Amino acid sequence: MGRTILNIIGILLAIWLLFTVLGMLVAALKFLIWLGVLAVVGAIIVTVISKMAKS
Repeated sequence: MGRTILNIIGILLAIWLLFTVLGMLVAALKFLIWLGVLAVVGAIIVTVISKMAKS
């Protein structure tokens, strides 16, 4: 009986850990995507300003 309860608790803990890790990966991916978008916008702004300064 005790082994069955520990087995169920282990399975629930593994599922919880899986969803926690997946949530952290999604959060990190969203952060990196936003960082990339900001980098592209910054590069475009610098390019536009430098082209305006030349003319």
